Amino acid sequence: MHSLLITLATAPAPTPTPSLRPGLSQDQVTPGLLGFLLTAFIVVLTALLIVDMVRRIRRVRYRAQVEEERAAAAGAAGLEGDSRTTGAGAGNPGAQDPAGQPGSRPEANGDAGPGSR
Repeated sequence: MHSLLITLATAPAPTPTPSLRPGLSQDQVTPGLLGFLLTAFIVVLTALLIVDMVRRIRRVRYRAQVEEERAAAAGAAGLEGDSRTTGAGAGNPGAQDPAGQPGSRPEANGDAGPGSR
């Protein structure tokens, strides 16, 4: 095995030909200006898509954080107001929906959709 590795390491490498094969021109084997422009366009488009994706992810995280803060504030306000009557019809509109889940209506938690803005 060792002698095989030595033989392969010392064997002369084939010399590459410095010119193109007969019948080929430089324009047939290189992408040229069009290839460069298309590659540059794809790179720029990918960068813009990544920036847009990061912006959208950041927006979703921010909305979730605001919703958590709103829920925590509503929970703290609900603990303070246990002696008072609470509910949708008692001066606190939108606090609870008919099913009793706070903020489950789309307009109550800010997710009413694109048609209502």
